[in-house]
Amino acid sequence: MERSTIVRVHEGLHARPATRFVKLAKGFESDVELVKDGKAVSAKSSVKLMLLAVKENQEVTVRANGADAIEAIEALIGYLENPRAGLDDEADTQSPANDAGQEVVPAPAPESAPAALGRANGLRGVAASEGFAVGPAFAHFPPDIAGRGRMLQAEEIGGEIDRFRTAVRAVQARMDDALAQDSLSAGDRGIVAALRDIAADDSLTSEAEGLIRGGNDAISAVITAASTIAADFSAVDDHYLNARADDVHAVGRQICLVLLGQDDVSLENIPEGAILIADDIGAWDLARAPLKRIGGVVCGHGGATSHIAIIARSHGIPAVLGLGAQVNALRTAREVALDGNGGHVIIDPDAATRADFAGRVEAAAKERAGLTVFKTVTPKLADGRIIEVAANIGSLEEIEAALEAGAMGVGLFRTELLFMRHMHLPSEDMQAETYAALAKAFAPYPVIVRTLDIGGDKPIAGIEFPDEENPFLGWRGIRMCLDRPDIFKRQLRALLRAAVHGNIKVMLPMVSDISEVTRTRALVEECAAELKAEGVPHATFDLGVMIETPAAVLIAPALAKEVAFFSIGTNDLTQYIMAADRLNPTVAKLNDVTNPAVMSAIEMTAKAGVAAGIMVGMCGEAAGRPDLIATFVKMGLTELSMSPASIQRAKKTIMAMASGD
Repeated sequence: MERSTIVRVHEGLHARPATRFVKLAKGFESDVELVKDGKAVSAKSSVKLMLLAVKENQEVTVRANGADAIEAIEALIGYLENPRAGLDDEADTQSPANDAGQEVVPAPAPESAPAALGRANGLRGVAASEGFAVGPAFAHFPPDIAGRGRMLQAEEIGGEIDRFRTAVRAVQARMDDALAQDSLSAGDRGIVAALRDIAADDSLTSEAEGLIRGGNDAISAVITAASTIAADFSAVDDHYLNARADDVHAVGRQICLVLLGQDDVSLENIPEGAILIADDIGAWDLARAPLKRIGGVVCGHGGATSHIAIIARSHGIPAVLGLGAQVNALRTAREVALDGNGGHVIIDPDAATRADFAGRVEAAAKERAGLTVFKTVTPKLADGRIIEVAANIGSLEEIEAALEAGAMGVGLFRTELLFMRHMHLPSEDMQAETYAALAKAFAPYPVIVRTLDIGGDKPIAGIEFPDEENPFLGWRGIRMCLDRPDIFKRQLRALLRAAVHGNIKVMLPMVSDISEVTRTRALVEECAAELKAEGVPHATFDLGVMIETPAAVLIAPALAKEVAFFSIGTNDLTQYIMAADRLNPTVAKLNDVTNPAVMSAIEMTAKAGVAAGIMVGMCGEAAGRPDLIATFVKMGLTELSMSPASIQRAKKTIMAMASGD
């Protein structure tokens, strides 16, 4: 039996989702395979599953053969379509990347570079976890492991296989013991679980046992098998899966150490505030280390998506990774200064540099502690104007974090996830319940709901999109919705029903012509008339537009007469103004909101809105940048919407403006 579906797992089947999928598959007797692009792999092998490189929104087929094949397919398809309803025993915070259609969490405003960075003792790597640190160097360079270098005799092979299998079981047992400890955070526990699965995966064990049968000693076999599988991960066109190569090497090392009867060099004795330096640190070792004592991490291997980086970020430890051979210059360092924001490392800093970094560390700690007081603050300017600082969210699960941060409502609720989570288009009732829950949670603050903003780059079930060479300039946003009133009216009816429960506002994405607003308003009126005739409670809502196309900027004065508010989407506006795809790294430098052309577009929009007496807000990435907030407010913006993590800092920035600081 087989059945196809679209994968809804965020970021695809990377380590932990693959682990969960395999755990589910192993609960069935049937042989189960996952098929993508004609290639089939066992659904009971996490390594093979990860190497299939299944990404979010791709189509796959689940194939099962056995007595419980029907049950297996139903369960596995259910997980792929709605992962959070399945094995959700650990929060899936492993990947730092957001969906391509979502704004990236705003970074703090760039600080001036430390003075010593241009000197000979300054190194540059990958900025993997933000923050500053200065402290004693703790060099962690365990000796390399090598095989015996001799071929086994035929009579030795059986015993060597047994020895290898015993070592694998021992590594699994160690990891199981670690998972049983309460000291592991949910995120670290998920990482250790993924490593444990790699240790037991048929891909690794079968490869190693095959080499042993060919006459290789167990240690040589493990090293070769791990290198082969790691090379497969490195060859995949996916930066996240590339980082799993380090995990395979880390697991291989643990198996080899058991075979040698040795323990790895311990991190237990790292001094308080020390900078951990290594060529490579296995996630297994780092997850068990006394993380509260580690001041920073510097590593030759790894990148922003490696498990080392994920652990460091989750524990607030500054980290610079990917130094390569440069890390050897730190072997004899006595002290290290670390800039996790810019990826800089300074060896044995002088007194001035130490003082500079110590000041940065102290300032960051004070800022974190001091920001919490702004949770309940309503930021006002000297003239009494209130600046609403709201949250950008995409699901009901994000409400708690937004409220905890002190969000003054929602400036952008992305409805795409509601559509993408299901194999069928969400019903009017389901949508109405979701929007009503939002309105109730943030009342009396406004909740601005963006109507469906989806196109050929983000397909959803139930809508057939044309093949487009450039979907960002194609059939998306309001263009698609107006062409599909059967879908659009269902959403508009749900929003009218939800407006009874709170302050719902609605904004239209990708507007480039006034007719798109007038046609939408006609549909809203049509929906309201239908609901009235049916006796369904409903209420009116303010209708606004996102300003994200150059056309919308140029007709802003006319648009302002037709709508109740503007919300500037700086991410798309920047890419369209600069004619530079924001997902294309080769033109990344052009995607700069501070470019005079983009800032002029924002100012033109603000002037048009202020002149018409409507609210002008911003829901793009730039809204949370402390270095730009004052400029936006002076332009006339009175609402800024951002990631919940940036809300308290933004409130502080606005209050400082009011006091003249």
